[in-house]
Amino acid sequence: MKTLMKKGCNKWLCTSWTQKYSCNPRHPFKLMSFLRFIHASIADSYQSIYHSNHLLSGLSKLGRLDDARIMFDKMPQRDEYTWNTMISGYVNVGRLVEARELFNGFSNRSSITWSSLISGYCRFGCEAEAFNLFRWMRLEGQKPSQYTLGSILRVSSALGLIQNGEMIHGYVVKNGFESNVYVVTGLVDMYAKCRHISEAEILFKGLAVDKGNHVLWTAMVTGYSQNGDGHKAIEFFRYMHTEGVESNQFTFPSILTACSAVSDHCFGEQVHSCIVRSGFGNNVFVQSALVDMYAKCGALSNAKRVLENMEDDDVISWNSMIVGCVRHGLEEEALDLFKKMHARNVKIDDYTFPSVLNCCITGSINPKSVHCMVIKNGFENYKLVSNALVDMYAKTGNLNCAYTVFEKMLEKDVISWTSLVTGYAQNSSHKESLKIFCDMRIAGVSPDQFIIASILSACAELTLLEFGKQVHSDFIKSGLRSSLSVDNALVSMYAKCGCLVDADSIFASMHVRDVITWTALIVGYAQNGKGRDSLRFYDAMVSNGTKPDFITFIGLLFACSHTGLVDEGRTYFHQMKNIYGIKPGPEHYACMIDLFGRLGKLDEAKEILNEMDVKPDATVWKALLAACRVHGNFELGKRAAINLFELEPMNAMPYVMLSNMYSAAQKWDDAAKIRRLMKSKGIIKEPGCSWIEMNSRMHTFISEDRGHPREAEIYSKIDEIIRRIKEVGYVPDMSFSLHDMDSERKEVGLAYHSEKLAVAFGLLASPPGAPIRIFKNLRVCGDCHSAMKYISEVFTRHIILRDSNCFHHFRECECSCGDYW
Repeated sequence: MKTLMKKGCNKWLCTSWTQKYSCNPRHPFKLMSFLRFIHASIADSYQSIYHSNHLLSGLSKLGRLDDARIMFDKMPQRDEYTWNTMISGYVNVGRLVEARELFNGFSNRSSITWSSLISGYCRFGCEAEAFNLFRWMRLEGQKPSQYTLGSILRVSSALGLIQNGEMIHGYVVKNGFESNVYVVTGLVDMYAKCRHISEAEILFKGLAVDKGNHVLWTAMVTGYSQNGDGHKAIEFFRYMHTEGVESNQFTFPSILTACSAVSDHCFGEQVHSCIVRSGFGNNVFVQSALVDMYAKCGALSNAKRVLENMEDDDVISWNSMIVGCVRHGLEEEALDLFKKMHARNVKIDDYTFPSVLNCCITGSINPKSVHCMVIKNGFENYKLVSNALVDMYAKTGNLNCAYTVFEKMLEKDVISWTSLVTGYAQNSSHKESLKIFCDMRIAGVSPDQFIIASILSACAELTLLEFGKQVHSDFIKSGLRSSLSVDNALVSMYAKCGCLVDADSIFASMHVRDVITWTALIVGYAQNGKGRDSLRFYDAMVSNGTKPDFITFIGLLFACSHTGLVDEGRTYFHQMKNIYGIKPGPEHYACMIDLFGRLGKLDEAKEILNEMDVKPDATVWKALLAACRVHGNFELGKRAAINLFELEPMNAMPYVMLSNMYSAAQKWDDAAKIRRLMKSKGIIKEPGCSWIEMNSRMHTFISEDRGHPREAEIYSKIDEIIRRIKEVGYVPDMSFSLHDMDSERKEVGLAYHSEKLAVAFGLLASPPGAPIRIFKNLRVCGDCHSAMKYISEVFTRHIILRDSNCFHHFRECECSCGDYW
C-alpha cells in the first residue's frame, strides 16, 4: 500500500476501497476498516512530503537546483515549505526570473515567501523590483518581518534612496516596529548613509530599547565619519566607551577614518591602544585602517611600522602607504614601496597604479616601464588606471602618448576628458585643448569645475572672449556650484581679454579669495594700462591679510614699468626681498630693467643687470635690447643682441630689433648685413598679423593682405580712414617704415599694416558704436598706435588693441597706456 502511495496512487486506492466496501450503516465493520485505512494513508502522505521536502532542501543547499526542480515538478503534493524552499534556492544563486515565475504560480504565499524574493532582489541590485514587490506585499495584506524591512533599508542605504527609506520609516512607525532594535538600526544606518545624520541621531536618542547594541553605535560612528563630521564621530566614540559598549572590527575602521579626516593623530594613537587591548590588533581590516590613518596624518613612520608588523600582505594597506608618501611629496619613497611590493609578490590592483603613475611625473622611474607593467598585469582597460596614464603623460608633456591612451579607452568619463584637456592647456597647446573640449561636449559629457577652469585659462591665453563667455554661460546654466579655481579663471580670462568691468564683477561676487585671485586682478589692470589701480589692489590685498607671492611682484613691477613709477618700483623690489623673503627671478629683473630703460636710465639698468643673483635669461636681455632700441644705445644693444643669439639661436627677435635700430638711424648697410646674417642661418621672422573675432568667426590679416573676401571694401575703408584722420592732425611716422624707399611708398606701406586692416574691417562689420577688439602677435608700431588714437575720435569707437605686451584702450584720441608702451 505504501508503495502505491509513493507512486501517487492515493486516488486509485480510495476509489478501489469505495467500490469494494459499501460504506453504509448496515456494515459497521467495513466502515471502521475503511476509516482506519484513510487515516493511515493520510499519515503516510504527510511522512512522504516531509521526506521529499528534506531531500529538496538538501539539493537546494548543494546548489543542485536543476535536480531540485525536477523533483519539485514530480512531487504529487507540495506544501508552503516546498514552495518556499524552491523559491529561496533560486534566489540564493541569483536566478531571480525562475524564482519570480514560481512565486507568481504559488497562491498561498506567506510573509516568508515575500521576504525571500524581496531579499533576493535587494541582494542582486534589483532595487526597483524589490520596492515594487514590497508595495504589492502590503496591498496583499501581508505583514513584512523585521528581516524584510532590514533588506529594503540596506538597499536604500547603499543607493542613497532617501525617499524610499522615508517611506519605509513611515511604515515602521504605523506598524509598531519603532521599538525593534534591528529595524531601527537599519533606519539609523539608512539616514546616516543618505547624509541625513541629524535624523539618524534623533532616532538613536529616541530609541526606547537598550542601546547596548554595538551595531547601532557603530552605525552612528560610521554615519558621522561618512558625513564628514570627524569631530562628532570622535565625540560619539568616546560616549560609546563611557556607556560600556565594546567596539569591534567594524567600529575601529570607521573611527580611524574620522581621525584621518580631521588629522587627529593623537586620538588615532589612543584608538590604536584600544585596538590592541580589545584583541583586534591582528585583524587585517583594522590594521589596514591604521596604516591609512597614520599615512593621512603624516605619521609615516608609524604607518610603516604597522605595515611591517602585518602577518599578511594586504594590498589596501600598501596602497594607503604609497598614497600617504605621494601626498606628502615623498615620491621616491613611494616608488621604493612599490618596488618592495612588487618584489614580495603582493597582488597589485587598479588602485595601486594611479598613485605610482603620479610619482612618475617627478620621480626617477621611467613612466613607460610602469605603463608596460600595467599592460602585463591586465589593467590597461581599467578606467581608473587609464585616466592616471592620460594624466601622467599629459603632465610630463608627452601629449601624443596621452592622446593614444585616451583614444584606446573603452569607456571615458569627465575625468578622462579633463586630464587630456588640462594637459594640452598646461603645455600651451591651447587650440588643441579647445578642440578636445568641443569633442567632449559633442560626446554628451558634461564638464565639471576642473575642466571649466582649464578651458577658461585657454580662452584667456588665446584672448577668445566670445568663446569664454559661452563657456561661462553654459557653466551658469549647468547649475554646478562655482569654485575658487573657476572664479580665478574667470577673473583672469576677462582681465586678459580687456574686460575689466566683468573681471571686477566676478571679483566682487567671490566670497573666498586667495593670492591667485588678487594677482589676476593686479596683472590684469597692469596689462590694461591701469598701473595705479594695480597698486591700489595690492594695498587692499595686503590689508586683507593675503601674502603676495612670486607672481604678484611680477605683476606689480610690470605695472610700475608701464606707468613710469620708478620710486614705487624700487620700493616693491626691495619689499619682495627684505619683507617677504622672495628671491627675485629673471622676470623681476627684466621688469626693473624695463622700468629704467623706458625712462632712458640705461646706467641704472646696467647696474641692476650687474647686481643679479641669477644668470640673466632671454627675458632680461630682451628688455635691455628694447630699451636700447628706443634710446639708440648701439653698444649696449649689441651686447644684449649677442647674448640673445647664444640663448635663443633660432629666435628672429634680436636680429630684427638690431636691424631696426640701424634702419631707424638710416644705417642701411648695417641693417642689410644683419638681415643677411639672419638669412644665412635660416632664421625666419615671425610675420606680423592681427585678428578680430566677429560673429563667432576669426578674421586674420597680415600687412598688405589681399586675401579677405571683403578686400575691396576694406581697402576703400582704409583710404577713407587715412583721409579723415589726417584732417584732424594725424601725420604718418616714417621712422616705422624700416626700408630704404621713397616717402610715398613708405606711407602706403604704413597704411596697410595688419592692425589698420583689422580696424577697417571692424568698422565695416560691427554695429555702429560697438567696441572693436583687435589682437596682434607682435608689439603695435608707433605709427599704428598714433593712428588708432585718431580713429577712436573720428569714428567715435572704443578700440581695444592687445599686442604681445599689453592692452591699449583707445578712446577720444587717448590711449590707456599713456603712450608709454
